[in-house]
Amino acid sequence: MKEFLKRKGVEISFQAYAITALSYMALGLFASLIIGVIIQTIGTEVPYAPEIFVEAGGYAIQGGVYGGAIGVAVAYGLKAPPLVMFSALFAGSFAAHPDFINSGPAGSFIAALIAIEVGKLVSKETKIDIIVTPFVTIMVGYIVAKLIGVPIAEFLTAFGDVIEWAIQLRPLLMGIIVAVLMGLALTAPISSVAIAIMLDLNGLAAGAATVGCAAQMIGFAVSSYRENKFSGLISQGLGTSMLQVANIMKNPAILIPPTIAGALLAPIATVWLELENNAYGAGMGTSGLVGPIMTLKTMGFTQDIFWIVILLFFIAPAMISLLISEWLRKRGVIKAGDMKLDV
Repeated sequence: MKEFLKRKGVEISFQAYAITALSYMALGLFASLIIGVIIQTIGTEVPYAPEIFVEAGGYAIQGGVYGGAIGVAVAYGLKAPPLVMFSALFAGSFAAHPDFINSGPAGSFIAALIAIEVGKLVSKETKIDIIVTPFVTIMVGYIVAKLIGVPIAEFLTAFGDVIEWAIQLRPLLMGIIVAVLMGLALTAPISSVAIAIMLDLNGLAAGAATVGCAAQMIGFAVSSYRENKFSGLISQGLGTSMLQVANIMKNPAILIPPTIAGALLAPIATVWLELENNAYGAGMGTSGLVGPIMTLKTMGFTQDIFWIVILLFFIAPAMISLLISEWLRKRGVIKAGDMKLDV
């Protein structure tokens, strides 16, 4: 069996699934949902931007599209044969399609991962490989999506219920809870954008969520600068902190600096500055500057609001995360290379 799995390129290990596959899943999500929201925001918020930006971005953020991108990305990362890779598009799409069971990026990842590995097992094992391999890959993806869709959807609903419960608390505690939970959701392989839109987050809760998401992105971008340089700064600070998910699996301690930054800044945003936002800005953080743009749109483009946005979304999380990460590096909790990305 070991020889057979080795010959088929199936490596059942933490490295293959929790690190390699998750890393490529993050790239697939960025190349579809995240960039789609950015493109759509340009089309809606930039004066005289062509209507094509709204149409293209709107299509890219559909579940059936970004789910397919996740499937192909994971297949590429796991070095799947061509027929398996192409069929993985459908395996990933099933779980996130709005007309099917919409379990989001997490569902797409699991369905695609299992379908890909099974597809690799049957690849080139028959004389009618061109039929058998895509058939098996697609059907396994469909079945897995059906099986896991409801539990994952229920988890997302429960997660949303916690957010709604937090919203009912006093602004100080609410700000901390919402910022931490939404920040972690943004970095984890679930969609913080989908959660924010599903709950229709707005007002102070959306402001706290934006602060938490921005802290994750800017915090990781600055804390990992020595490993990833300028490309890492941009890809995380203006792209997504989800790129770090594989590194988090190896050393969860790297989550500490940006999470603390979000928790510290959220009360300032909700209690003192009364920062508000809308649902789209709440789940995006600084990705494509959507969070800051939506904050300015919600609260009004004034000089005071502009500097509040600069302080809470960029300067403060960068300073807090850097200080904490450097302290953890000196204590050996975070080591050189722990946040290294292939960007």
